[in-house]
Amino acid sequence: MKFLQNYPKEVKIFLIASLINATGSALMWPLVTMYVFDELGRSMSDAGLVILIQSVGGIVGQLLGGSLYHKVGVNRLIVGALGMNALALFTLPAASNNWTLFMVAMGLVGLFNSLSLPAIQAFIGFRFTKQRGELFNVIYVANNIGVALGTALSGFLADISYMLSFVMNGVTSAVFAVFFFVYLKKVGEDSSQEVAEHQKAGPDKQSTWKLMGHTRIYLYMGIASMFLLLGNSIWNTGVSPFIISEGWPKKTYGFLWTLNGILIFAAQPLVTVIKRWFASTSTAQMTVSALFYLGGYAVLLWMPTYSGLVLGMVLATLGEMLISPAMPSFISDHAGRSAPFYLGLSGGMGAVGRVIGPYLMGRLYDSGGLAPTAWLACAMALLSVGFFIVHAYINRRGNSLEQSLG
Repeated sequence: MKFLQNYPKEVKIFLIASLINATGSALMWPLVTMYVFDELGRSMSDAGLVILIQSVGGIVGQLLGGSLYHKVGVNRLIVGALGMNALALFTLPAASNNWTLFMVAMGLVGLFNSLSLPAIQAFIGFRFTKQRGELFNVIYVANNIGVALGTALSGFLADISYMLSFVMNGVTSAVFAVFFFVYLKKVGEDSSQEVAEHQKAGPDKQSTWKLMGHTRIYLYMGIASMFLLLGNSIWNTGVSPFIISEGWPKKTYGFLWTLNGILIFAAQPLVTVIKRWFASTSTAQMTVSALFYLGGYAVLLWMPTYSGLVLGMVLATLGEMLISPAMPSFISDHAGRSAPFYLGLSGGMGAVGRVIGPYLMGRLYDSGGLAPTAWLACAMALLSVGFFIVHAYINRRGNSLEQSLG
């Protein structure tokens, strides 16, 4: 990977660690529903309940992670969250004998896994101020390579043991915790300007309610993200059952996500061109991203064929590639040392869409098939475009906003 030659050694090590952690996380999530239904003998409603509990835990984790960054400290928060996530995963084999305990354990997995996310994003923003925009994108690519590897491995591990997948996820989380413990200790001894300024700044003096009063930083972007993630549920609760109902091989659904993973790596030059010509700022990238999602959902609506599904996935993936690094980059650039709070808050708002989306899409699919789910996805993407435009408009003078937060 020649593009990594421009980054210091510590960045390369960080990327490798992130890839390993993402691989471990991806070992588990495709198998939870299968495990609950197949191994535990529970209903699909019970499987959906487990996913809901895990997702709600993730929302709470996002919100807490951003709020506790300065209060607890980056080292304790990241290492502690990853360590507790590993512990929760290791308890799953024992918890599987008790349904209530299993649901609690899955909720804790969602909580602790998400607890570290805004802290890691904020740390990158503070540590690498000059390269953070492109670094967010590189880490996003590395994580998705890990997701592709983990998803591919999960099926093989499931044939051996479902619990082996869960335990391997716990192992990678524990390894990531050890990595951060050593890495952050080294950073603490570093005298670089970025770290010195971050440590000197100390905890943010503003109260939570006062920080929430700066709505232009997070509110419209968070709402737009929520709508976008709600609409994106169409792939799991619209496209997936549509493929089954059409009698197509189930592997054709897996191919769509394989295509997603390939594009995230291979289409980087195209995304670079899009950014250069049409979306040079992070706010513009969010808006263009929502337009790509809208185009993808429109294709699903008007071309309910497999070639339409492929084209829709291509367009939605381009949207994903634009927005994923743009949101943390915007917050890191504009929120100053309050960035961890806003990263957690906007991430939690977006995750709400991921929680309610499957239920709404499922009800619509049961009543009318793919078409009503595609109409809902288009409507959500259109609302997202509108809120991203409002977000860009009110933040056109970013410097004055950053000063008001400082």
